[in-house]
Amino acid sequence: MFDITLRNPFDPVGDLMGTLTSDLFFTRMAACPVPEDGTLAVDVAEGDGEVIVRASLPGFKKEDIDVQIHNGVLSIKAERSEEEETEVEHFYRKERRVGSLSRRIALPDVVSGADAHAEVRDGVLTVRIPQAEAARSRQIHVN
Repeated sequence: MFDITLRNPFDPVGDLMGTLTSDLFFTRMAACPVPEDGTLAVDVAEGDGEVIVRASLPGFKKEDIDVQIHNGVLSIKAERSEEEETEVEHFYRKERRVGSLSRRIALPDVVSGADAHAEVRDGVLTVRIPQAEAARSRQIHVN
């Protein structure tokens, strides 16, 4: 009449709760992609008649950053070189040597790259690219 199945409490395969939580954890991790080393994470938004691209570049000076628009692609590169070592300091660990980040972003056809401008403030690069006049929404008067 009844089937009785004994369960081993130390068996991870038979642990339904463990399976559910691990599936949830790995699904959530897959939904939040992490940029690879050397890849620059960016936010791209649209507002006030322009496309706005923001990238976090902590520790980079404006002289270390190269921003270009060519054939509808925005290229951002940032590179810093090793700082000069002194004989007085004895390092236990030194990880801040050389770093470079880069990213290429395809822009919509409706932007005007000629009037774009960029600024760095508090470690955040902001690139503003105006949209072409034809792409902007406008109010149409109804007669």
